[in-house]
Amino acid sequence: MKITKMSYAAIVAMSMMMGATVTVQAGGEIEPAPVAPVEADGLSDILSNGKYSLEIRPRYEYVDQEGISDQANAFTVRTAIGAKFDALGIDGLAAEIEMMDVRNFGADNYAPETAGYPVVADGEQTRVTQANVSYAKDGFVGIVGRKGVNLDNQRFIGTVGWRQMPQTYDLALVGYNGIENLDLKAAYVWQVNRIFDRDLGGLKVPDFETNSVLLHAAYKVAPELTITAYDYMIASFADHIGIRATGGTTLDNGVKLDYMAEYAKQNDPSLTESSAPFNDAEPAQDADYYRVGLSGSHYGYTVGACYEVLGEAGSGTNSFNTPLATLHAMNGWADMFLSTPTDGLKDLSVKVGYADKKLGKLLGVYHKFDSDAGSVDYGSEFDVVYTKNVMKNVNMMLKGAIYSQGDTATPYADTTKYWVMFDYKL
Repeated sequence: MKITKMSYAAIVAMSMMMGATVTVQAGGEIEPAPVAPVEADGLSDILSNGKYSLEIRPRYEYVDQEGISDQANAFTVRTAIGAKFDALGIDGLAAEIEMMDVRNFGADNYAPETAGYPVVADGEQTRVTQANVSYAKDGFVGIVGRKGVNLDNQRFIGTVGWRQMPQTYDLALVGYNGIENLDLKAAYVWQVNRIFDRDLGGLKVPDFETNSVLLHAAYKVAPELTITAYDYMIASFADHIGIRATGGTTLDNGVKLDYMAEYAKQNDPSLTESSAPFNDAEPAQDADYYRVGLSGSHYGYTVGACYEVLGEAGSGTNSFNTPLATLHAMNGWADMFLSTPTDGLKDLSVKVGYADKKLGKLLGVYHKFDSDAGSVDYGSEFDVVYTKNVMKNVNMMLKGAIYSQGDTATPYADTTKYWVMFDYKL
């Protein structure tokens, strides 16, 4: 099932007739923006009550990968224009529309734009990235249409916001937070709109139909602890059932501690999808996942450590995978492990950072990768990023990743990547 061009046109029309905005936050919360009923006598009145957004994000990406003689040089620009409209007499009713375009301006020395270069997954394309109507009242939220959704740390469900074209979902979502400290949501997803501009095989396609259900519940037990439970049923792929604990506290000496622990079980899929690339597949996917992390910060300095395991499924052919995650944020920025090796992956990481309002933010992360089953050395990686607001509404990012191969028998080659990016938002 797909949203047709006609239904997009209908949504755009509705976006000129409806109001109150709803956003899905990275922490999994759905917050309706406060609005007041207004009266409009014409189109100019309707548009005057809209909230508009503009983003221009130019980025240069360089990739040097062992085994490929040429280096990738990609200069791409993301442009996004969006609008959200306030209510017109129907309290809580809303509409949202957003268009996004990615161009490389002829700097296409990267695959798949040009063969023979390392991959940079920022192909030229134009897309409707948000097109939805919503209703929010008394702690209840309902959304129907196309929406970007980020749940928790995006380990399972995310928008892949690092790439120039984000991942979005065609869905019907309901949420309720009318009970103190409790947040509930459930969604039915019928299409996933991926980051790709062409069919590269498997799930690397512009979009695919699905028949998936997402369930998410979070309860704030105390100011220092929130417990989250979830069940993400991805049709013809796997069910992910898990529990997550997060929190933080400040010690008497002023040190702020943040901690998290998470466990999930990957089960064989309970739902199926008949269309490609799934074709009613029911793979054996049983595997375990867990992650623990602790960090401390004081006077702008931050240090921390994290240990994450994506388990092997016991068959020697499958492992714990999260295909709808914002994977760039996990297991190193060189993107070596966008798919988990069949014998699983252990990732031990440590980080050191410093943040200052005037000087900006600097963060370094070191990863050591090993297999879950057996004793395969998957290498190591050092990542570093510096961000700073260089002027009003403009953020600069300088970022690098250096991956070093482990055992020579593995398919992962030495890789160096770096980026220079500016982000203007209005």
